[in-house]
Amino acid sequence: MQFGIFTVGDVTTDPTNGTTPTEHERIKAMVRIALKAEEVGLDVFATGEHHNPPFVPSSPTTMLGHIAARTSKIILSTSTTLITTNDPVKIAEDFAMLQHLADGRVDLMMGRGNTGPVYPWFGEDIRQGIPLAIEKYALLRQLWREDVVDWQGKFRTPLQGFTSTPRPLDDVPPFVWHGSIRSPEIAEQAAFYGDGFFANHIFWPKEHFQQLIAFYRQRFEHYGHGQADQAIVGLGGQAFIRPKSQDAWNEFRPYFDNAPVYGHGPSLEEFTEQTPLTVGSPQEVIDKTLTFREHFGDYQRQLFLMDHAGLPLKVVLEQLDLLGEHVVPVLRKELDALRPAHVPDAPTHESLKSAALVGSEA
Repeated sequence: MQFGIFTVGDVTTDPTNGTTPTEHERIKAMVRIALKAEEVGLDVFATGEHHNPPFVPSSPTTMLGHIAARTSKIILSTSTTLITTNDPVKIAEDFAMLQHLADGRVDLMMGRGNTGPVYPWFGEDIRQGIPLAIEKYALLRQLWREDVVDWQGKFRTPLQGFTSTPRPLDDVPPFVWHGSIRSPEIAEQAAFYGDGFFANHIFWPKEHFQQLIAFYRQRFEHYGHGQADQAIVGLGGQAFIRPKSQDAWNEFRPYFDNAPVYGHGPSLEEFTEQTPLTVGSPQEVIDKTLTFREHFGDYQRQLFLMDHAGLPLKVVLEQLDLLGEHVVPVLRKELDALRPAHVPDAPTHESLKSAALVGSEA
């Protein structure tokens, strides 16, 4: 079981004192958070991709390459790589390069994005979002798996005798998760290829994602990748932790109430009841996170959103201390003990490399 954090890289005013970090400060804070994640024993750091204010992570591989040079263990990932508006050739080359720099500690999450104006900025039509995702990902897989590619499709110029460079490390492409909050077509795509499916269910009730994940598992088995309960599932979550529950509620409430994403809507109490958001003590976070397995089955990756809504860097680092020391060790022990032996771990570069060697010898 892998545990980690993901960031959306928002630049948000702190509602308690009216201060707003600069883009430079926010970017540096994200790096510091990634280093802290490794320090406290987390397995994954993932960054989103955005091209519009108030977000700063427009170039994930640049940031992850910098973090790779300053870490040694943590897996570096994305919490969205925009397959719809990026060129598959550039994705193939950027992430293969990152693989080499990070000695394989890389995977990525494909997504369509939920910001409509991004599509025309990159010359695409949002009405073609699903077809774009399907065609571009098929090309990306081919670029990583074939040394010389001849290709023709609907949404970009043809390729003739093209080789993307560098080639994936050890001829093993990065593992891909497909993230979705609403599209069964994306769950179908993940199942077809035997890739991972990531349900970032931080905004919607669990029932919606239970249907998506069940559909993905069913189709994963249909395509012959294993039993339904062996499908590779990741989940999002949110937490604000203090040793005492009431302190957590009092401290986090102004951030929640004024957050651009979900402020001025449901109350904090309503939101925590209906979504994965947990505000409280370490034990309360443990208890609620353990219910995810009851709702979705055994799964392989749990990522928490911790640095959002204008929370100061100092507070985020304190959150990571509590997560790493008091929450994740218990969750890891409990969830690993409950998981049946036939349910696999999350793929890593080393496990994929070993599987490729076994396949070549068969």
